[in-house]
Amino acid sequence: MRHLFLLGRPLLAVWVFVGSMSRAEAQENWPDFRGPRADGTCQADIPLRWSETENVRWKTTLPGRGWSTPVLWGRWLWMTTATEEGKKQWALQVDKHTGRLVRQVLVFQNPQPEPINPLNSYASPSPVIEPGRVYVHFGTYGTACLDSETGRILWTRRDLKLDHKEGPGSSPLLWQNLLIFHCDGMDVQYVVALDKHTGRTVWKTPRWEKLHQFLPDFRKAYSTPIVVPTDGGPVLVSTGAQSAYGYDPRTGQELWRLRYKGFSNVSRPLLRGGLLLLNTGFTRAQLWALPLAPYRGVVPPEQVRWRSTRNVPRRASIVASEELIFMVDDRGVASCLELQTGKRLWTKRLGGNFSASPLLAGDRVYFFDHEGTTTVIQAARTWKLLARNRLEDGMMASPVVSQGALYLRTRSALYRIEASSGGGE
Repeated sequence: MRHLFLLGRPLLAVWVFVGSMSRAEAQENWPDFRGPRADGTCQADIPLRWSETENVRWKTTLPGRGWSTPVLWGRWLWMTTATEEGKKQWALQVDKHTGRLVRQVLVFQNPQPEPINPLNSYASPSPVIEPGRVYVHFGTYGTACLDSETGRILWTRRDLKLDHKEGPGSSPLLWQNLLIFHCDGMDVQYVVALDKHTGRTVWKTPRWEKLHQFLPDFRKAYSTPIVVPTDGGPVLVSTGAQSAYGYDPRTGQELWRLRYKGFSNVSRPLLRGGLLLLNTGFTRAQLWALPLAPYRGVVPPEQVRWRSTRNVPRRASIVASEELIFMVDDRGVASCLELQTGKRLWTKRLGGNFSASPLLAGDRVYFFDHEGTTTVIQAARTWKLLARNRLEDGMMASPVVSQGALYLRTRSALYRIEASSGGGE
């Protein structure tokens, strides 16, 4: 997380972000809270062990309170923060080489912020970044585009209002010339795409018209969409309250809808091995595997290949290799499932509480808890613990990787974790 609860081979997922990037750029930059592939994976050789005194290149205390995951392009890390009560919201620029806080840009001021869930912050949605521009989002409080070198604010939007109830959560997606995000409140529910150059609305598509039949609490959601390639063109895959959707990202036209019982979705969809992995959200989360196909209209429930109902996270997203799924639920129970069948291969209690999404780095999986412990395991069909690492504070934000360095944002600080020997240990 970065926030509160709140189809084909992996090569296809790369198309979302790195289709026009070189391999070196993909290894260096982390443009989205789940990385260049939008799936929480990387092939970098990152450290296995660290502590406050081991393998820490630098540590920078951060102002304010914010759970957004940093994004990185070139030399600069960007993230957001806010005052405890939400009256001021900033964008932070940090030098990745030195850890120096270069800028603290005041983006929005809010005379009367709405109450939020105590677990959340007023700066939980994560930014997205590209060469020269960073896009920060604070839900109902506004969206802005900044020059990523100078911090100058290029445009803002403050008119896309909604009642989050628990506070902002959904992060934006940058796709071609569009900045796309969910507005799934108790009062209004829609997906919107802004022109990334000007901030003007390109399209705005309401959710399922029958959501008004549900109580307001059961209409809200906090997830972030993905874009996947299909034979019929790109599809924006989006999980909201009571349904998952497929949209044409160019126009916002709804292509298909899959019904389920669930709301307050946070976990991001994932494409792996020809399957769309969809989280149904609160109150009892399920993980559904839907084969990628050119659906139109209402998708029959029998199209779902398998459903997993045990120990599915309500906050963190999942990670997956070509054969295996790894996940950890809110209360610290980790699981491994077989991708194509949903068969449970192992379950292990890690302890702690979890909001940050795990990282799959090569053949290792990293799990980050609220209490400051990172559990590292082998990405395998059998459980194998490799390391437990402890920092002074815990994580709500998800991890960032660049050229062998691991950047971790805790509640109070930002770390660059890097093996002093260069050997990944």
